[in-house]
Amino acid sequence: MAVRALRGAIQISGNDRPAILDGAGTLVQALLDRNELGAEDIISIVFTATPDLTAEFPAYAARQLGLTDVPLLCAAEIDVPGAMPRVLRLLAHVSTELSRSDLRHVYLGGAAALRTDLPQ
Repeated sequence: MAVRALRGAIQISGNDRPAILDGAGTLVQALLDRNELGAEDIISIVFTATPDLTAEFPAYAARQLGLTDVPLLCAAEIDVPGAMPRVLRLLAHVSTELSRSDLRHVYLGGAAALRTDLPQ
């Protein structure tokens, strides 16, 4: 088994608790599904949120999905002028047999524009 890193992002509708939890949950679940991973494969996840998202911790959505014993961390994304607003990002460290080229990073909704080089 190798330790690999997976990236993902989602643009959400607004700075409210349901939108953040729904968006973060959707992002984590898509990452797990697309890479055929289970909770036991996740080593840790770092979430970031753009400075306009403050209503809830995105990690709480991962806890609601059952990732209760996975180390999770939330941080603020740097405030770059002109950057896409309302974006949640994640960096997940996983244990997997997948090669780096077989990993499927997940960019959903408006955040797909951040990585047009990746297949959706």
